[in-house]
Amino acid sequence: MMSCRARRRFIPLVLCLACLACLASLACPDSRARAGSDGYSLGMSAAFTGPSDGLGVELYRGSMAYFTFVNEHGGVNGRTVSIRILDDGYQPGPAIDNTMRFLEGDEPLCLFSYVGTPTVTRVLPLLKGYGGRRKLLFFPFSGAEPQREPPYDRFVFNLRASYRQELAGLVDRFLALNRKRLAVFYQADAFGRSGWDGAHRALKSHGYALVGEATYRRGARFAESMKRQVEILMRANPDAVLSIGSYAACAALIRDARDMGLNVPIANVSFVGSEKLLSLLLAAERENGRDYTFNLVNSQVVPSYEDLSLPAVREYRELMDRYAPNAPAMAAREYAPVRYSFTSFEGFLNAKAMVRILEAYAASLTPGLGAAAESLTEADIGIDVPLRFGPDRHQGLDRVYFTTVRDGRFVPMDERQWRAWQR
Repeated sequence: MMSCRARRRFIPLVLCLACLACLASLACPDSRARAGSDGYSLGMSAAFTGPSDGLGVELYRGSMAYFTFVNEHGGVNGRTVSIRILDDGYQPGPAIDNTMRFLEGDEPLCLFSYVGTPTVTRVLPLLKGYGGRRKLLFFPFSGAEPQREPPYDRFVFNLRASYRQELAGLVDRFLALNRKRLAVFYQADAFGRSGWDGAHRALKSHGYALVGEATYRRGARFAESMKRQVEILMRANPDAVLSIGSYAACAALIRDARDMGLNVPIANVSFVGSEKLLSLLLAAERENGRDYTFNLVNSQVVPSYEDLSLPAVREYRELMDRYAPNAPAMAAREYAPVRYSFTSFEGFLNAKAMVRILEAYAASLTPGLGAAAESLTEADIGIDVPLRFGPDRHQGLDRVYFTTVRDGRFVPMDERQWRAWQR
């Protein structure tokens, strides 16, 4: 087998023979050589420790359930698929350092499933070129706009709908129920501001404005008090609260809001991590003897993992049960993996889509990974909605789903449940 150093000497010869399409490719010119004969390595920087660790761990576990299955059945064109993981704790600085590590030396084929807007937005400039190297980022766990707009949209492929789409869906629903006084609770960083902007735009399109807003600092834990934020929101007398944050902070807000008598609907966007949020609220219910799970709605960017009519859901549940992927060794020792979750299901779909792209990449005469992704203009991944990419479309899915809590779990929300909030 050719050594890494020998491969690097061989690369210029390959490039000299490559066609013009190769030079125009979105992928790093030597990405095919670096895939290696043994397998495809994907680089993932995410929160595997800290108060948002459940997002990185479950996204990784869902992806590994599918990649393990693929590898056991011959891999992609005879090559296995693996994820090289680095922990950033949901902090921009470590995410930048991790990305530079991926871009140096014998780096992965591409970047994959990064977690969070404050981290993703800070690494975007590196994708354009660092040390003469470029990498594409596939399927970040973020609905923010920077990776969807020039100049960075060329370097990022998104699977999920955007936060603007999630917030527009929630705003439209509440306005239809005559709940027009909407306030926001959001994380004071790029993620929270992206959500705030989505809510502001959606309301403005209907001639309304936010009636109040309260913020918190990234990294807040469930044990922290959100009473000051609740007081701010209560002064605005909202008909509903739009919550853009991580699960620990959002659960703390819900707990304190209900304790203080703010009982209007509270809506969280998909990033919150529904199952982790719910586990904190249920634990607080047992401790305090109060109901903290009423009048909740969470928007989602993937279908419910309870919808067994969908082939991908049945496959996801089967493979999660069969392989029960471990949490990474770097995760907290007391971390308890979740059997099924919207986060791990999204990771599973990320992996399914990535395999489809790698199959197109392996079969194509054009060595560009981006061109392979753009060739999937109508791909079926088993969720009743086709995956659509193209040269001018780097977001595969657009649909937004809504869920609420019933019998201790998040389930799809029906029209009757929406109408119960009619004013």
